[in-house]
Amino acid sequence: MRGRSAALWLLVALRTVLGGMEVRWCTISDPEQQKCSDMSKAFREAGIQPSLFCVQGTSANHCIQLIAAQEADAITLDGGAIYEAGKEHGLKPVVGEVYDQEVGTSYYAVAVVKRSSHVTINTLKGVKSCHTGINRTVGWNVPVGYLVESGRLSVMGCDVLKAVSNYFGGSCVPGAGDTGYSESLCRLCRGDSSGEGVCDKSPLERYYDYSGAFRCLAEGAGDVAFVKHSTVLENTDGKTLPSWGQALLSQDFKLLCRDGSWADVTEWRQCHLARVPAHAVVVRADTDGGLIFRLLNEGQRLFSHEGSSFQMFSSDAYGQKNLMFKDSTSELVPIATQTYEAWLGHEYLHAMKGLLCDPNPEDKSNSYFVVAVVKRDSSHAFTLDELRGKRSCHASFGSPAGWDIPVGALIQRGFIRPKDCDVLTAVSEFFNASCVPVNNAKNYPSSLCALCVGDEQGRNKCAGNSQERYYGYSGAFRCLVENAGDVAFVRHTTVFDNTNGHNSEPWADELRSEDYELLCPNGARAEVSQFVACNLAQIPPHAVMVRPDTNIFTVYGLLDKAQDLFGDDYNKNGFKMFDSSNYHGQDLLFKDATVRAVPVGEKTTYRDWLGLDYVAALEGMLSQQCSGAAASASGAPLLPLLLPVLAARLLAPAL
Repeated sequence: MRGRSAALWLLVALRTVLGGMEVRWCTISDPEQQKCSDMSKAFREAGIQPSLFCVQGTSANHCIQLIAAQEADAITLDGGAIYEAGKEHGLKPVVGEVYDQEVGTSYYAVAVVKRSSHVTINTLKGVKSCHTGINRTVGWNVPVGYLVESGRLSVMGCDVLKAVSNYFGGSCVPGAGDTGYSESLCRLCRGDSSGEGVCDKSPLERYYDYSGAFRCLAEGAGDVAFVKHSTVLENTDGKTLPSWGQALLSQDFKLLCRDGSWADVTEWRQCHLARVPAHAVVVRADTDGGLIFRLLNEGQRLFSHEGSSFQMFSSDAYGQKNLMFKDSTSELVPIATQTYEAWLGHEYLHAMKGLLCDPNPEDKSNSYFVVAVVKRDSSHAFTLDELRGKRSCHASFGSPAGWDIPVGALIQRGFIRPKDCDVLTAVSEFFNASCVPVNNAKNYPSSLCALCVGDEQGRNKCAGNSQERYYGYSGAFRCLVENAGDVAFVRHTTVFDNTNGHNSEPWADELRSEDYELLCPNGARAEVSQFVACNLAQIPPHAVMVRPDTNIFTVYGLLDKAQDLFGDDYNKNGFKMFDSSNYHGQDLLFKDATVRAVPVGEKTTYRDWLGLDYVAALEGMLSQQCSGAAASASGAPLLPLLLPVLAARLLAPAL
């Protein structure tokens, strides 16, 4: 085994040295493997490099695992699989399919009703619904995910099928016949003309697919149809051959908008449930996306036109559809922002979040992310690695998200290099100017207060309290908004708290969240909604610490029983665990914002609990060259000997 592992390592290293002279495409069926083999042969005969090899997996999920394990390199996936591949395995989309010049690399999921209907997106409960098929993107994943994520559809115990069957007053969801809720989910289905194939996920069911779901609505079986933006226009106004649609007029239907209004069926850009991303080729994070596109681009140049010896975007010769690429693909294009979040878009991400229910999530409501926020400005774009000489806005000196983490991260990455442990001077020399409010400005570099403005009368400039208008996370964001600074270091919630009408103060009243972006550690920019993937660190909540030889179950059992009796502020037992008001102090023993103590699970070391990014930032701030005490101390360090037992779930972590 040791020899085999060494050989595999040598092969991987050799491929790396050669710059990836082969691309191993993962297929999921015999017909797809055959098409891949034919494409490989066509590419080889045309002299296209790098070489294309085919690796057969059993499913898209299996291929994702093979790529993550470096046993394959690429596969084309739909939106749902891209979400899974990116979120769980760190894969990235590098090449996208284009189907229609009108919408480019996407299409739109819409909800359609008859023009005479009074149904809105807010009154769907109890109506009859028509779907393209179970687990289909437009007909199931997006509408169901959207309804769940928006709070309209409640899912208990992650039983999505049960929730949908209870929500609608009967449905046709082709393919749901094998589930335990077929009586409701197949109630509107009709099968073929002879009554065969009822609720089949195939053309045997007349209400299957886009046209079928629309027919379900048109014939009065259902009240709403979840289809693609082009479905109504493709099946009305004489554009359809089947007799059921020949007399239909597009003007007799309308779209349901997310704000509760209606719109004409031609207004799908403004009125839709989600923009659905096109299929995309995904690879590992360390794979050169440009190399993949050059390979496929040369291939489509030679093998995508009529009469070519091999057809990249056709599966007719193999007796199936959409092998390797969707047959409706007109061209492949490179993806500039190679993150799954950017490719999928916030609408689709929200829908997937609602659909992919987790009965026991690792709850992030008790922690927050540190982010670097900038204005969206293509003419003045810069990255996290290009902050030297920029103007910076900080919540206050010593605040976790405003100072400790960003400064520590920049030190850890080697951009800020303190001399003689003088971090303040190093920061003041790194940025052109800053606003870092502080309580005691003695021996404080003047440039760290240069951007501060004080109160409305110009007094208390750089004060470490609310009299300084740029103090705190909202203040640091205001410093950016008012063009005092180029970057603001804040919490991930700060932008949302002060935009889109959430802050009525004059300076924030008309701000829009989409006008701001995040700077990512990998050098990219991201939407402000993508803070989970683009942040400097995640700040965990407070935790109880014990010695390694302590019986943690005894400790947690004691505290768990205690909070049952005394944890509620309204308990009648006289003592309040999470309230310090009777002791003339704050956050005594526990933070006063705590609502409950919960186990930390498997995160039983300080590194696991804090997270790699947070530890790296702290080590940057508390590095050996800037900690004489640490360098001279004898004996074992304290933190590694202590293990967190349970976390305090916080309503609002302190500044």
